[in-house]
Amino acid sequence: MATTSSPSAPATRRHAPDRGRGWLGLVPFLLAVALVSAVGGLAASSSQETYRALELPPYAPPSWVFGPVWTVLYVTIAVAGWLAWRAGAGPRELSVWGVQLLLNLAWTPLFFAAGEYRWALVEIVALLASVVATVVVLGRVRRAAGLLLLPYLAWVAFATALNAGIVVLN
Repeated sequence: MATTSSPSAPATRRHAPDRGRGWLGLVPFLLAVALVSAVGGLAASSSQETYRALELPPYAPPSWVFGPVWTVLYVTIAVAGWLAWRAGAGPRELSVWGVQLLLNLAWTPLFFAAGEYRWALVEIVALLASVVATVVVLGRVRRAAGLLLLPYLAWVAFATALNAGIVVLN
């Protein structure tokens, strides 16, 4: 049954159709985060040795934790972007998603490849702000998209504290 809206009822993105976009629409989002992950992996080829050589704060997790955590987070980042896109996210919302992904991409080369811990801290603070904006913006389009990003937000907040601790200790 088709539904119609009254002329006085404003159209909202929350009620936008799924644009006929099935599971195949998820592929570009997965490819984007896979690219970020791959570039980060190349930039962090000696990350375990670098991490072990650093003076770490007492709350630092073992190096093996990062791979599984980021794998899950990258999937949720992709799914959140896809859900918002399906719900009608436009260029503004998708640009916010893209900016946080680019900032995510920039941190690993700064920290591990360049050894620029202070600049990495500045960068991750910008990433944290960008993730907050992404949660809000995508959450307005599709609540589930914003909620999916909350573990990412928590992890980036923790990573910011970890980066700050490393700067202080090293």
